[in-house]
Amino acid sequence: MSPILQAVLVITLGVGLSVGYFWLSNLILDNVLFPAKGINAGRNINLANAVRPWLFLFPAFAAMGLYLAYPVFETLRLSLIDRDKADAFVGLANYRQMMDEPKFWEALKNNFLWLLVVPAASTLMGLLIAQLTDRLRWGNIAKALIFMPMAISFVGASVIWKLVYDARPEGTEQIGVLNALYTFFTSNSPEVWLTVPFWNNFLLMIVLIWIQTGFAMVILSAALRGIPEETIEAAVVDGAGPLRIFFRIKMPQITSTIIVVWTTITITVLKVFDIVFAMTNGQWQTQVLANYMFDKLFRANDWGVGSAAAMVIMLLVLPILIWNVVSARRELR
Repeated sequence: MSPILQAVLVITLGVGLSVGYFWLSNLILDNVLFPAKGINAGRNINLANAVRPWLFLFPAFAAMGLYLAYPVFETLRLSLIDRDKADAFVGLANYRQMMDEPKFWEALKNNFLWLLVVPAASTLMGLLIAQLTDRLRWGNIAKALIFMPMAISFVGASVIWKLVYDARPEGTEQIGVLNALYTFFTSNSPEVWLTVPFWNNFLLMIVLIWIQTGFAMVILSAALRGIPEETIEAAVVDGAGPLRIFFRIKMPQITSTIIVVWTTITITVLKVFDIVFAMTNGQWQTQVLANYMFDKLFRANDWGVGSAAAMVIMLLVLPILIWNVVSARRELR
């Protein structure tokens, strides 16, 4: 079957089933469960109207339960059993085994290193670019170019940057931009950058910063444009310079947006996998939690430790998610 025909079939079935569900559920609600007739007609109408919104919400709740809630509880269950022993309950044994492995602590340390660098660098660069291009004629063109990496998948971006870091044997032409510059200015031998411990983590971080800067720039640029012109004009009349206006007038008014951008990138960093998998596969001390989890689940076939690693990632992400939701609701009040 051709992809176009599949798409048409899926859309037709999806729309048809949705319309059928709402029509049938309302029919049962109004004619079977709470019929609007007899001495209880008024009460039944009120009850039907109270239940009706939940009919519309039920598909969304069912999908969330199937794709969000169930995987969480199943992962928790898998982290507490041993599949090699007929799913015997082993308590926290998988967690203890995970914590006894140096690779887990390497992954945890690297994740925290990513957390320190990537959100700060991406947000700072996004804010700087948004401010510098705000009133330029060609600012929108610059923003479009900087936002372009957001359209590239993490694996695609990794392939691009892997070519930038590429190393060819000494005496041959270097196709990697970094080694071409390095050998030209220093006359040293080419360096296999991704195998250099500690520094290779920063080279991987550059890829995510390159991608996320565009996201930060777009959100913060919109926030800067939303600042009332009256406040800026009043500051100019009072003799404030550009730096004072930026730090004393603009920054306080977009603080909440900066925090949202920061936390969103932080969540992305905690789940980072594609870049490490595609560029180093966790070798040379570049392991991160998501890649460690993948190795345990699908390479070592150790579902217990792999699920325990997944629960650790979820526990690290959960407080940031809750704080983000609470902050958003506070702003809406």
